Amino acid sequence: MTPWVRRLVFANVGVFLLTTWNRTLAGPFVLVPAFIPYRPWTLLTYMFLHAGFMHVFFNMVGLYFFGPQVELRLGGRRFLGLYLVSGLAGALLSIATPYAHIVGASGAVFGVMLAYARYWPHATILMWFFPVEARVAVVMMAALAIFGGFGGTQPGVAHFAHLGGFAGGYLFLRIAEARSPA
Repeated sequence: MTPWVRRLVFANVGVFLLTTWNRTLAGPFVLVPAFIPYRPWTLLTYMFLHAGFMHVFFNMVGLYFFGPQVELRLGGRRFLGLYLVSGLAGALLSIATPYAHIVGASGAVFGVMLAYARYWPHATILMWFFPVEARVAVVMMAALAIFGGFGGTQPGVAHFAHLGGFAGGYLFLRIAEARSPA
């Protein structure tokens, strides 16, 4: 694992274990979009909370598989920026669900997945046990998030946070690439 991927995995798993041990610790750090004016720190802290073992497991598996190559490509500082901007954009797009309680690193991980697909679009990954190109996987995940967000399927899934993660990752990469020397 690369340095920032390792730190983020340890932070997410550590917070998960801590809040599993004492559930009341999570309360003030959960993102409720309507409460952002009163609890602005939740725009960041929600990314490190998870609703259960499978939630943290799949987010960290995604970070573990996609993150190291992206971190090596962008460098540690830009990788961390991508992760945090993607998660923040996920929080901001979640304003569409003002009273939902939102937790998880999914938006941040989706931004990392988008970067992976941007730089290695033809790389084959397994999605639901089927090999697909990374670019196809991102399009499929975005379509599922749009359908889920507007179709109301899968209650308890922060589809708009996922879409926000993709949007934040895209904007971050566009700005970073525009500022980079050719």
